[in-house]
Amino acid sequence: MKHWTLDRSDDGIAWLTFDQAGTPVNTLGTETLEELEQALTLCEREPLVGLLIRSAKAGGFVAGADVKTFPELRDAGQARTLMRRAHEILQHLERLPFPSVAMVHGYCLGGGLELALACTARVATSEPETRIGFPEIRLGIFPGFGGTARAIERAGHLAAMDLMLSGRSVSGRAARKLGVVDDCVPRRHLETAARRLLERPPRRRRATGWQQVAGWPGLRSLAAARMRRAAGRHADPAHYPAPGALIDHWRRNAGKREALLRGEIETVPELLTGRVAQNLMRLFLLRERLRSAGDHPPPRPGHLHVIGAGVMGGDIAAWAASHGLRVSLQDQAPEPLARALARGREFLERKLRDPLRVREAMDRLIPDVAGDGVRHAEVVLEAIVENVEAKQAVYRQALPQMKPGALLATNTSSITLETLTAGMDAPGRLVGLHFFNPVAKMPLVEVIHGSETDPEAVRTAQSLARHLDKVPVPVRSNPGFLVNRILMPYLLEAVALFEEGVRAETVDRAATAFGMPMGPLELADTAGLDICLSVAEKMSGLLRTPVPESLRRRVAAGQLGRKSGEGYYHWPLTRPRGARAPGFTREQQDRLILRLLNEAVACLREDVVASADELDAGVVFGTGFAPFRGGPLRHIRESGPRGLHERLLALRQRLGDRFSPDPGWDALNTGGDP
Repeated sequence: MKHWTLDRSDDGIAWLTFDQAGTPVNTLGTETLEELEQALTLCEREPLVGLLIRSAKAGGFVAGADVKTFPELRDAGQARTLMRRAHEILQHLERLPFPSVAMVHGYCLGGGLELALACTARVATSEPETRIGFPEIRLGIFPGFGGTARAIERAGHLAAMDLMLSGRSVSGRAARKLGVVDDCVPRRHLETAARRLLERPPRRRRATGWQQVAGWPGLRSLAAARMRRAAGRHADPAHYPAPGALIDHWRRNAGKREALLRGEIETVPELLTGRVAQNLMRLFLLRERLRSAGDHPPPRPGHLHVIGAGVMGGDIAAWAASHGLRVSLQDQAPEPLARALARGREFLERKLRDPLRVREAMDRLIPDVAGDGVRHAEVVLEAIVENVEAKQAVYRQALPQMKPGALLATNTSSITLETLTAGMDAPGRLVGLHFFNPVAKMPLVEVIHGSETDPEAVRTAQSLARHLDKVPVPVRSNPGFLVNRILMPYLLEAVALFEEGVRAETVDRAATAFGMPMGPLELADTAGLDICLSVAEKMSGLLRTPVPESLRRRVAAGQLGRKSGEGYYHWPLTRPRGARAPGFTREQQDRLILRLLNEAVACLREDVVASADELDAGVVFGTGFAPFRGGPLRHIRESGPRGLHERLLALRQRLGDRFSPDPGWDALNTGGDP
């Protein structure tokens, strides 16, 4: 076998080891599942005491089904055939004439958890890297290898449905409390615990109390309605059908094992081959591709020095410390450093939860008023105010102290590298590393390169972003780079609508109804109106849009949005539960979205990024642009570029040149790239 190794020890135990060839992670696809079936058939020919299933991958057990093959499944019938075969193989595992135990360390997700649930028992390690769950809902589907039936049997109705609907992963200890695994031990005891479960297989856990009552036919509809309301708060059912489909599947089939198994085969293929799931899976694969380090990745920097302990600088430093880097954080005075460290500790306590790991991370986060860390760091990252002279002064002071070959990076959000390197002796040494706020939630990092940037500096910057678990997108230096350039026309058009008398809630509702996670005026308030004004002033000429006077007035009056308590909204927001904004018109929504799409077309035509895929990834992971639509360029192609082009022309005729279609639409209209 190519992917599995089967051994037998003298005590009659078979050891089945999964080590998928040619990939750093194990996944369940047609080939690996068929080999699993082959291994199970071989096991049945032997007088075995039991079977232990483990992974040879250092990172984890099984990452899930082979998502790379899903975009190839355009026909639901083809998908149904493949799912039916997966069911047969896992049922074979479940019906072996001897007990089986899954030995779980690291990730055990999706199809991997479904495989583990088909075993007689499961033991997981208690290490922090062990994560167990069903993330399928984030890909627009739900468990389809028998997971809905087996999870409900082992964890109960409500716990299993919560795990599947949330898409969250849990620790080994939490999985044991849920009943998803039977034991949780330190990694050094994993084999001992697995052998013990073979010798004394646990009784199947039965749901009690509300976990059982929720599945009763008379109460199932009530429980389903509550699930639907909860799911709707996280994902609009008009845009994301999978949560509702899972709830309907449970409501119809709960309590009948065969019906649950049959229902998966009937429902999941329709979701899998639908537009939403295909777009979400494409984004997942884009994210994985951009995070892939290639054949010869640069080593992870051991020491990062951050200059500027404001919100961005401090949050970048804390994030890097949480990922194992030694970080020195510099500012001109102790007070901002103290605030940054306090905020960093709060973040680390939320993220790591383990007091020992929090203390270790805080030990790596070093306040550095004198800037001594510059001399020792592999990467020096400037994250101060958006002022050219101030940034250039930092570079003049830092460069002579830096180690040979150390990377100098800037977190600027809008100033071109050509402007920042004017007069610099070694302009190729500076690269942009533009993180997004909040650092802990936004996955994108724009890696900015100019005409003189050293390619090795770009590779090092991309490597750092990957080590920090971010999605690096290479972007050519230009005003606003990629995300802010595409976002700014959308934000300015929202302000224009507001100045015309449209209520802020209506403007924002037009955007969220399209699928944006937050309306543009709420986003402007959250980012800070002073920052929006600064970027708008730099880009107004390029965008053929004057800076709105209401934006200038608010900033002049100190109304900076959320951070000052007043902007286009009063903060904190106090919206009544269930309140809805007044209805918006089609034209209002078009004015927002078409300006964003038009600028995306311009960026691709101007080679701001190398491909439509990278543009879509950048805008989705940097702004939250309606993921179910797959990104601006994917949305244009799926909606029909000619129709969108005509709507732009109509808006130009009514409202002026800011709606002039970019020349790149001509190529899109004929099926090509700008």
